[in-house]
Amino acid sequence: MKRSLQTGRRSGFTILEVLVAMGILLVGMSAVLGLLSFGAAMTRNAALKSAGASAVEAVVADLEEGFFPLVRDEATGEVRVGAPTAIEDRPVPGHPGLTYFARGTPDPGDKITAGGALRWRVDVEIRWTTAGRAKSRTFTTLLLRQVPFGERLRRELIEGQGPANGSQKP
Repeated sequence: MKRSLQTGRRSGFTILEVLVAMGILLVGMSAVLGLLSFGAAMTRNAALKSAGASAVEAVVADLEEGFFPLVRDEATGEVRVGAPTAIEDRPVPGHPGLTYFARGTPDPGDKITAGGALRWRVDVEIRWTTAGRAKSRTFTTLLLRQVPFGERLRRELIEGQGPANGSQKP
């Protein structure tokens, strides 16, 4: 009987196959880790933008309520909405560590009536401190010269700025 000589092949992986598999694994893991860090950066960016938008909305709401004073006309005794007063270093409601400054000028596109301009351009600067450095952002909005009904009632009844007692607080 003739015996065939078989080569001594063993089952398993060669060192070259193991190195190729490790290289593929390394490239795949690097891509996944890169995506995770990119996703974390995008999440942080979105959170900061959301907080910024929330702060701007809080500032605009605060301006709509308190930017225009109620003024009593001495001749007629009528209470009307006056020209805005500049706001200096006022805290942003609901956002500790943020303050804002606001200045109003009549909107150039608005026609001026006997009571003054109806639309006001308001330049707002929000300031904060991070890592020991002062930072700020500026934006501009348009506001109508009006006091919301609820705020008018609060000022007239609680603070005494209205026709009930005739006084006006600055």
